[in-house]
Amino acid sequence: MIEFFGPVVPLLPLLFLALAGLALMLVDAFVKEGAEPALLSFVILAATAGISLFLWDVPATAESAALVGHWVAADKLSLFIDVAVCGGAAFAALLAGGYLREHGLDRGEFYALLIFSTFGAMALGRSNDVLTLFVALETLSLGAYGMVAFRRQSPRAAEGAMKYFLLGSFASAILLFGSALIYGATGHTDFPSIAAALEAGDADLRLTLVAMALLLVGLAFKVSAVPFHMWTPDAYEGAVTPATTFMAVAVKAAVVGVLLRVFFVAFGDDMLTADAAGWPPAIAGLAAITMVVGNLAAIVQKSVKRMLAYSSIAHAGYILVGVAAAGVTGEGRGWDEGALSSVLYYLLAYTVSNVLAFGALILAGSRGKEAVTYEDLAGLGRRHPMVAVPFVLGVLSLMGFPPTAGFFGKYYVLEAAVAAGGGMVWLAVLLVLTSAVGAYYYLRVIVFLFMKQPEPGAPVAVPMRSWYVAAALVLSGYFVLRMGIAPGAYLDLALQAAQNLG
Repeated sequence: MIEFFGPVVPLLPLLFLALAGLALMLVDAFVKEGAEPALLSFVILAATAGISLFLWDVPATAESAALVGHWVAADKLSLFIDVAVCGGAAFAALLAGGYLREHGLDRGEFYALLIFSTFGAMALGRSNDVLTLFVALETLSLGAYGMVAFRRQSPRAAEGAMKYFLLGSFASAILLFGSALIYGATGHTDFPSIAAALEAGDADLRLTLVAMALLLVGLAFKVSAVPFHMWTPDAYEGAVTPATTFMAVAVKAAVVGVLLRVFFVAFGDDMLTADAAGWPPAIAGLAAITMVVGNLAAIVQKSVKRMLAYSSIAHAGYILVGVAAAGVTGEGRGWDEGALSSVLYYLLAYTVSNVLAFGALILAGSRGKEAVTYEDLAGLGRRHPMVAVPFVLGVLSLMGFPPTAGFFGKYYVLEAAVAAGGGMVWLAVLLVLTSAVGAYYYLRVIVFLFMKQPEPGAPVAVPMRSWYVAAALVLSGYFVLRMGIAPGAYLDLALQAAQNLG
């Protein structure tokens, strides 16, 4: 069966998702009754993730490498990112099936935007060339812009989408300028050839450093690192919550995937990873300011959704700690595969934890009585404990409380930073301190759920009834606990992906 597809085997997940997305559009256009686009989207995305897992032990042939290898990577890292992206998008589809119908927004175009934005995210995680990177990033972003503005009558949605679009356009221009400069410096656009030119000393070093800085800025914007995060709270708050979930998990996973490929493959030369003048200190600085700003800003938020937006910024900082630790090299050591695997494990843990938190927030409200603020959650745990339990599990995992996936996610990143030594130790200390700060606003959710009562006359959120949302919560809750109780299998997959990079 595999031989039938020949050299395009590495592209099977992308081809399947694109064709299935087109079929979904036809179903939405011609099947007016009985179509369940949310369920169809979930099946399509889950099947795409399954194809990627099926290809895990299928080696890329020389023929496929010659045909597509210049543009698209065919390694286990790309398959790992496929699974993380499609998993997050599949959960978002389930959440949308309940949320959009409940709030009178159930239109089929949302699922088309979700599918093709996921296609862009998968292509981004597989990018092996700056041209592929740019096209994939724009494919991902255009769908995300549309999903943010999906609630067309909402001023908040319009504002969030406009900020996201304008700032995203600037970031894309910066990234494209960096791509042009790296071509001017090395004469190549694909990552392996850029690395070879740098290693051979055939590149203009000053131009390369400027290009590297511009590429970092463009990708830092997409991953919501401070100070390139200004769009995040407004876009997350204005978007329908399933779209917020997709941006928080799938988009971040794809961008982190290509960030690893850019800096460890294209810019992995010893000269560019030096402790004093290379990119690891720059990423460490981004990580530090992102953790501090994200956590401190989350404390003062009154909107739970906005708090989770700043929480996602803080988690971007934790992820960057692992990236910086992996880039700190000893003589002839290259990158640290253990540290890279901690980053990949963190992506999976962060995905299922965030789905659980946002899904519980969706379930906590219904049309006209949506749960938005902390006060909306007051007493919900006593009135509706089955809604509160997944919320508690989600925020505890985001906080890093054992035995949840989030605990081992933070533990592995912290261990990588300490093992890197030198300047990374202070970053590890900062991670612990900011995580302690983060515990305040996560525990605040639990306090309002169980220890507060609504103010007299205040509107009371009423949970919705949706098997779509319930299914997403059950599945994500299972993985949060499974990854927290038995993390070894998932860490092993992450380690295989890290060892297969480059």
